[in-house]
Amino acid sequence: MIPLKINNFNHMNAEDQNKNILSKIGIDSLNEMQVAALNAITNEQNVLLLSPTGSGKTLAFLLPVLQLLQEDIRQVQCLIVVPSRELALQTEQVWKKMGTKFKVNVCYGGHALDTELKNLSTPPALLIGTPGRLTDHLERESFDTGSIKILVLDEFDKSLQLGFLDEMNTIISQLPCLQKRVLLSATSDVEIPAFVKMESPVTLDYTEEEKNEALSVKLVVSPEKDKIDSLFHLLCSLDPGPALIFCNHREVTERISDLLNKKGIEAGYYHGGMDQDDRERILVRFRNGSLHYLVTTDLAARGLDIAEMNHVIHYHLPATKSEFVHRNGRTARMLASGTAYIIQFKEDKMPDYISGNLDILPVASGKPLPDAPEYRTIYVSGGKKNKLNKSDIVGFFLQKGKLERSDLGLIEVKDFISFVAVRASVVKTLLANIRDEKMKGKKYKIEVARDVNKMGKLLD
Repeated sequence: MIPLKINNFNHMNAEDQNKNILSKIGIDSLNEMQVAALNAITNEQNVLLLSPTGSGKTLAFLLPVLQLLQEDIRQVQCLIVVPSRELALQTEQVWKKMGTKFKVNVCYGGHALDTELKNLSTPPALLIGTPGRLTDHLERESFDTGSIKILVLDEFDKSLQLGFLDEMNTIISQLPCLQKRVLLSATSDVEIPAFVKMESPVTLDYTEEEKNEALSVKLVVSPEKDKIDSLFHLLCSLDPGPALIFCNHREVTERISDLLNKKGIEAGYYHGGMDQDDRERILVRFRNGSLHYLVTTDLAARGLDIAEMNHVIHYHLPATKSEFVHRNGRTARMLASGTAYIIQFKEDKMPDYISGNLDILPVASGKPLPDAPEYRTIYVSGGKKNKLNKSDIVGFFLQKGKLERSDLGLIEVKDFISFVAVRASVVKTLLANIRDEKMKGKKYKIEVARDVNKMGKLLD
């Protein structure tokens, strides 16, 4: 068994290293929960961290994990089990932004298995995966478990809700050298099965902070049972900015999105029944500001790599208080403020978990449509595996496309494709200028990204 110890180099420079990491991520300082988690996870064997969605739990466990990794071990040292592909990718992104020396890989259903096997042939120090795909890799013996001394079970409550109990039991049973277990949950009522072996954990409970004074909740009363007109008028009344619109059923997200588009408000939908590539493409547009309104199920309530937003809209209210809290956690995060809007038919009864009198927000008809997004998303048919990076794309768009740096927004480079947010007013000029040009000696397909919610038609 490899002894678990704090990396001496990291330990001596921990304060400076953490400051450097926070600077890269764009955070001035750790919050109270993150400081407590850093100390507990570094020094204690078993840690149970309970903290609401949006409080910064990912960084809270990644910082101490970094302190515990050893540079001379060329096998997987830390395994992070998450319930969804989206959370796996978000965790990977946070780690990459930290700028560490340690390799990270992700494994999840729907990802090309050959790519994962190739990645695992050079083992990462940090492996992030969903229960089903990790179980598959363990059966294939894709990676050695003998050096895994740290186990992180993130959003454990969600994994239980999704029925991954057997898979997690299988995974943990094949980790013979575990010395540290970290379990994270957004709710305090989670029951930990015996197979996790969380003996006498140090518990950090910050769930009381769910009473977020920065969050205001307003009620929009719909005169009709079909609330689409009330939603439309609400969106026309809001300040500019992105909004998540929560529904309880997949087919409703598609219907609401379609109706909003017919009324002149561009909206997309997002739910678990979509292909994973399509889900990621619509999230790219939402992240980069080329789509302002996303109609979604509770799949978007947590675990997504999307920025802070001012508005969360409950077209339907969820069945439980827990999911209500998770949805609202998409706004008023950290030190920001935000508003959750409940659209309720005038004759419907409010669920028991919402108490007290809510402020009623009157929404009038006749207001102009919201401004169209400032950016459009441009698709590039090459990515990391084609030896393209952000600098290559920026240079090409500026030099050959004759754009200004201010014309470019968020750029996301995937394995074999890339997406670039470009100011809408210059898109036609860009595409005309680069029509016959090569990037790094190769001709790539570059076009306005396909709108996955519109039967494969290109946005015009």
